[in-house]
Amino acid sequence: MSGLLPDDQIAVLRQQGFVVARQFVSPEQVAALRELAERHLRDHVAPIEYEADLRYPGAPESRSAEGGLTVRRLLSAYARDPLFARWAADPRIGGWLSRYFGEPAVLSTVHHNCVMTKHPAYGSLTGWHQDIRYWSFSDTDLVSCWLALGPETRANGGLSFIPGSHAAAFTPEQFDDKKFFRDDAPQNAEWIGRAVCPDLQAGDVVFFHCRTLHAAQGNRSEHVKLSVVHTYHPQSCHPLPGSRSASQPGVPMDAGAADNTGSN
Repeated sequence: MSGLLPDDQIAVLRQQGFVVARQFVSPEQVAALRELAERHLRDHVAPIEYEADLRYPGAPESRSAEGGLTVRRLLSAYARDPLFARWAADPRIGGWLSRYFGEPAVLSTVHHNCVMTKHPAYGSLTGWHQDIRYWSFSDTDLVSCWLALGPETRANGGLSFIPGSHAAAFTPEQFDDKKFFRDDAPQNAEWIGRAVCPDLQAGDVVFFHCRTLHAAQGNRSEHVKLSVVHTYHPQSCHPLPGSRSASQPGVPMDAGAADNTGSN
C-alpha cells in the first residue's frame, strides 16, 4: 500500500471524518503496551468500567450476573502507568495534530483516555453515535486517536465509520433519547448504508473527528480485542467551566515532527 504524507492524511480526515495511519507505532511499542494492558485486565487494576455498568445490547444485566465482571474499559490510561502516559503524549501524535489544528494540541484526560476492550462473550454492541454528544467545549473540532493493539475487523468488533457524517447537519429527531443515531429512522438509512469498517493491524492508528458517526458490533472471535484511545483538542479550544469536560486538567502536547506514516 502506498504511504501518504501527513498533510495528505489530514486532507482525508477533513474530507471523510477519519483516516487510518498504517504502522504508526513500532511492533516493540505495541507489544509493551499490549502486555501492560493484558496484565491490568487480568488483575482488574482500577479504575475499571464493566460492561454491566452501561448495559448496552449483549452486556450482562448486572455485575453479579453471569459475565458481570467482563471489563469494557480500563479507565484513566494517562495516570494508570507511565507507559500509557508516554504513548498518550507521544510527540508524533502532537506533531500530527498540530498540523491538523494549525496550533498546538492538548490531551483531554477526561474523555476516552482508556484501553477499550471487546470480549468474545458479553462484549456489548455500541450503536451509531458521535462522541461530542456528552462533551462540553468552546469548539467542536476535537480528534481522537485510536491505536489497535492487535487485528481489528468487523468480525471481532472493529470500529465502523460513516464517511462525511462529521460535516452533516443532523436534526434531533435522527437521534434517540440517549443520543444514538437511530437505525430505525428512514432518513438515516442512506447514511448508515455508507458505513465502512477498516481492517486494522497491530500498530495502526485511526484519527477520527468527534462528530463522525461510528459504531461497533460484538466480538465473534475467540480473543479479546484491545485498543488504546485518547482525545485531543486545539490549544485555543477550552472545556466549558463547570462541565465534566473541565473536571480534570488537560496535558499540552509536544508538537514534534509528524513522520511519513502510511494511511488509507
